[in-house]
Amino acid sequence: MGEESISDRMAAAAREMQDQGDPAATVKSAVELLVRNVEGCHSASISLVYGKQRVETPAASDEVAAVGDRLQAELGEGPALDTLWHVDTVYVPDLAADGRWRRWGAALHEATGARSVLTFRLFTIKDIVGALSMYSTEADAFSAEDKSEGMALAAHIALAVLAAQRLDQYEAALDSRTLIGQACGVVMERYDVDADRAMALLTRLSSTHNVKLRQVAIELINTRRLPSPSS
Repeated sequence: MGEESISDRMAAAAREMQDQGDPAATVKSAVELLVRNVEGCHSASISLVYGKQRVETPAASDEVAAVGDRLQAELGEGPALDTLWHVDTVYVPDLAADGRWRRWGAALHEATGARSVLTFRLFTIKDIVGALSMYSTEADAFSAEDKSEGMALAAHIALAVLAAQRLDQYEAALDSRTLIGQACGVVMERYDVDADRAMALLTRLSSTHNVKLRQVAIELINTRRLPSPSS
């Protein structure tokens, strides 16, 4: 996507979200940023799932993304309704062939032409899970780079969603596993390393500075800078 580096694009996107004065506008800006910055993403949405039953969509880039969320609520199945309660990321490379949510996948493909979906868990608060979904009209549209870019933006988007929904103590709401996963995504896209090396780097920094891994992750997400191991 041009000569601008991934790190530069992600930093610019994060600043653009922070510049929005209204929390609701920030959330809307977030989904538009995903479509612009992630190569395989044609549509995007942010959803809140209450008790694995009710789905709300604070922001959707277009009708494709809105339908994807709505069908999960209507059919009672989909990645945001079950899998995201247990894992950080769900990838459906081909809605027409995936067997996990047959009714949802078939209905979404028929209604919108969507073929692949990549969903990130943003946060979990009691019985509420926040989800970020990216849709493509192409099968297996999301590359490893797309996934790391999405993860890098997810941390910033999580804070925007929590602020927009007026959910208190937002930092505490981001569980450690989600925070660490998002921090790994930032390291992966900034330093072009795989997940294992990103995790090893964060762990080493935690040990060197005698700081909990969660706190290292929060600092990285907020500043997009790693503390020097020698400092």
